Amino acid sequence: MASSVTKEISYEDLKALLAKSKDLLLVDVRTKEEVDKGKIQGSVHIPLDTVEAALAMTPEQFMAEYGVTKAQLDAPELVFHCQLGRRGDVATTKARQLGYVNARNFAGGYKEWSEKEKK
Repeated sequence: MASSVTKEISYEDLKALLAKSKDLLLVDVRTKEEVDKGKIQGSVHIPLDTVEAALAMTPEQFMAEYGVTKAQLDAPELVFHCQLGRRGDVATTKARQLGYVNARNFAGGYKEWSEKEKK
């Protein structure tokens, strides 16, 4: 099931989405220890090893567990990120395999985000 949507999103595009979209689901797949050191405002923490199970939850279970609305399979604004991009890519691939055809990875990860936001 090929998608015309690119698998990655840039810092600039993610920043714009965060500013304008109420439907964006930004998923931080880092460890709790990493998240405790800082996070992108508005992101939801779902560790990489639980992403597949989280995406398999019913919308009600997802809301109860994470406090946000679960993305629909064709949601245009589902973005994963980690620290440097690799785990975010793994999560994006898993999501696409589960039918989330527009899932994207913020390849710069929290490292790029924190560097650019502190300037």
